[in-house]
Amino acid sequence: MLYPEIVIAGCGNPLFADDGFGPAVIEEMEKLSLPDNVMVVDAGLGGPHFIFTLLDPEVTKKLVIVDIADYGAEPGSITKLRVEDLPPGAYRDAHSWDLTEPLQRIKDRVDVTVIGCQPAKVTAPEFEIGLSDEVQGAIPKAIRVILETIGVDYGTTINLQEEGRQRGTAETCSSKDR
Repeated sequence: MLYPEIVIAGCGNPLFADDGFGPAVIEEMEKLSLPDNVMVVDAGLGGPHFIFTLLDPEVTKKLVIVDIADYGAEPGSITKLRVEDLPPGAYRDAHSWDLTEPLQRIKDRVDVTVIGCQPAKVTAPEFEIGLSDEVQGAIPKAIRVILETIGVDYGTTINLQEEGRQRGTAETCSSKDR
């Protein structure tokens, strides 16, 4: 599927401790059986820029970005942010490029949600592979929030597959449905 209806993109670099949260969540989500209209992708370090090539506003209805976000909470805390919640310059990649503005440009055509995890430590530019215990422990909660965001009840999906019935599609909604 070239342009999916729902894109879940994990952003970050596993070489810098908790910055690897997004890719770690995607690695776990790849083990799930998700509806055919959902694409999960490890967008890596350049992810926020790369993911725009996966979107076609005529087809893509929802974009979920999974990344670390320093919002002053306890390490491992999960937050769900809308583009409107991101002040200019608040969401940057490792090269200090502001990503809020490009997300603002697409938010009226694609429902954008950022699932952020408060990091305990980011070691850039020093390498340290592995997530802190707090951030590692936040992965299951992040997955639950993502599945809720895209309208997938994973327990129902499992039961349907056990019964041999075909999977349904993930529910999509526009910002006016909230």
